[in-house]
Order: sequence, then structure tokens, then C-alpha cells
Amino acid sequence: MEEGLEVKVARTHPDARLPTRGSEHAAGWDLYALEDSIVPFRQSMKLRTGLHVAIPVGYEGQVRARSSLGSKGLILPHSIGTIDADYRGELFVLMTWIGEGDSYTVRAGERIAQMLISPIPEVGFREVDFGDLGETERGEGGFGSTGRF
Repeated sequence: MEEGLEVKVARTHPDARLPTRGSEHAAGWDLYALEDSIVPFRQSMKLRTGLHVAIPVGYEGQVRARSSLGSKGLILPHSIGTIDADYRGELFVLMTWIGEGDSYTVRAGERIAQMLISPIPEVGFREVDFGDLGETERGEGGFGSTGRF
């Protein structure tokens, strides 16, 4: 392993697979399904990985969908899942099937998500009056206000 951040990982099942990268410069590490699971149409299921991790303090793990599964209709209903530095439970991937057919069968050993490790800055919130926030060109424009359809 190159010099860099070390993330401890423990397999708590003999069939669990360690995270892998699809290419040398891939941002995410693939997570694998521990066991066969059937995800019913429009229902969410927690898929087991058999892995536990120790994310270093000052970082988070982000669990994201793999584009290949999303294009078939297997999605993460919460878009991105967060693994906090103090979490030591098993990693699960919450998936929802919205594709064609009654269900999607996830096979043991199938790549089901990817995990990115990202720094979390120290942040302090300071309450101010609304007028002290400053003005911007966008102002209070909300959903869709910066795009063109």
C-alpha cells in the first residue's frame, strides 16, 4: 500500500470480501454483497457486506451507488450513506429496486456499492442576523433556480 490514510477493516464472516478498486485511480472502493438477496420491487433492503471498518477521526466513509447497477434500476434510496468515524457495526448497503420485473436478485460476491473516504473539516456555527449573511446574485433562489431546462 502506498503512503496514505489507513482504514482498518475486519471481516466478520469468512465469505466477506475486502474492498477493492476497479482501477489505479478510481476514487471509490467496491463493496461486495456477502450473500444472495432478493430485493422486491419498490422496497428497500439492507444488504450485508460482512465488513466492519474503523474510519479515522476527521474522515467519513461515503457509500455510493455503482453506476452499472443504477442503470439497471438498483439504487440507493438515500443517494449517499455516511459511515461515521465512531461506527463499528457491520457495513450494510441499503438498496431499492425500481427497474423492470418483480424483484432483483443480488448474488453473493456481486459489487453492490462503492465507498469513498473523505475528510471532514472542523466547523463551528455562529448565529447572526439574516441581513449579516451577505447578498449574492442567486439570493433566495431555491430548487432549479440556477439551471436551464
